[in-house]
Amino acid sequence: MAIDPVPPIALAARLATPLPTGRSIVAALIDADGSHKHPFSHRLASPHVPVRDLADAIHALCMLHGRQPGILDHALARNRQPGIQGWLEVSLDGFATERALLAKLASAAGPLPSTPGQAESESAVVGQRHALDMLAQSDRTGCAIGAAIALVIDWAAMRRVLDVSAHRFGFTPPAYALPLPEETDTIVAAAAEAPAVERAMAFGVQQVLAQHRGLWDLLEARASARDRA
Repeated sequence: MAIDPVPPIALAARLATPLPTGRSIVAALIDADGSHKHPFSHRLASPHVPVRDLADAIHALCMLHGRQPGILDHALARNRQPGIQGWLEVSLDGFATERALLAKLASAAGPLPSTPGQAESESAVVGQRHALDMLAQSDRTGCAIGAAIALVIDWAAMRRVLDVSAHRFGFTPPAYALPLPEETDTIVAAAAEAPAVERAMAFGVQQVLAQHRGLWDLLEARASARDRA
């Protein structure tokens, strides 16, 4: 099953928390809840992680973000804010490189490592993918762009895992082509044209980060199950 969305009450409390001067709620949410904070993402990026754990992560990321259309495709198709159109186009082009890298890594990694509860795990990731698709196609102005921003900024943690995997499998990964966080900060300011839009953006960010945390939790549980077996 998919990871439960962040409760509206919890999101409202986070939105009401005073922020440091010059910080957006979007940046604060990613700083607090991004994938860089999850211990298993650090384990996967270490040089001595078992190859089976890397292979498992690669296949899961392929299921979640390797297919089209994805979050960025949907956000670009639904965008009505001219000021962020260029950022979305650059992000979509950059993510094409990431998808190609995922496909190459999946081929190099071979089949999924044998893990107890495989069917349940696949169902969970399919549910996450569906939740992200629904989020990116929301009619609420700001929700889809918030999801896109969260994916682009949070992908840096995934890319560290992909870079480690590429070197373990004997090839050099391509240059990172997604916009850098400081470039995206200006887009957050441009997109948050009204308080209601910023709240919708924050909601989109929260939900993407929740699904990513759920993925790391799942991968960590699967690694523990393999270790026990």
